[in-house]
Amino acid sequence: MNQEDQFIPHLIVSDGLAALEFYKNAFGAEEGHRMMAPDGKRLMHGEIMLDEHKFFVSDEFTATEGGSCKTPQTLGGTCVRITLLVNDADALVERAVAGGARVLMPVQDMFWGGRYGKIVDPFGHEWGINQQLKEQSEAETEAAAVDFFAKQQ
Repeated sequence: MNQEDQFIPHLIVSDGLAALEFYKNAFGAEEGHRMMAPDGKRLMHGEIMLDEHKFFVSDEFTATEGGSCKTPQTLGGTCVRITLLVNDADALVERAVAGGARVLMPVQDMFWGGRYGKIVDPFGHEWGINQQLKEQSEAETEAAAVDFFAKQQ
């Protein structure tokens, strides 16, 4: 059996079709398989491909409909951040914000050699956006972290 991805995040959202469009536009993703619920209004299964990796998207369903996961809005927040490694963090965050995302942490140069920022998408899911600018040794990263946090105080 061929296993393309061993871990596939599955995001529960309040508007599955809008979420598919947001992820395609903001992240430059492609849509894979789509299956609507019997009511024809809610997304039962949506597949997004991002650099040959996939994640699933679906609307929230009640327990009587077979649902077991809730949206961040239903839960009052999320306990997960998904980090994307990208070629242009600034451009991706700009597209995401134009599509309705909110910036939690502006993209900035970070001690590990990347440009990194955090957003919350319009569906309540948190994303870390990282563009690795240079490779560093563990010692270089630790020294840069000490300097970075000293400047934060």
